[in-house]
Amino acid sequence: MFKYAVIFLIISLVAGGIGFTGVSALARRISFILFGLFFLGFLALVGLAMLVDQAMTTP
Repeated sequence: MFKYAVIFLIISLVAGGIGFTGVSALARRISFILFGLFFLGFLALVGLAMLVDQAMTTP
């Protein structure tokens, strides 16, 4: 998912440089949404890892 966020970010930058502001705005919005989903998934996995670590170290 992070890979697609970076791809859409690059598309947004290129489209903005060429002058396609509508395409640039849409690609930027998609990139932010995908990055947000990636970040939330990352935080959930870190939280789960902390819970598993706590359960494994408790006697």
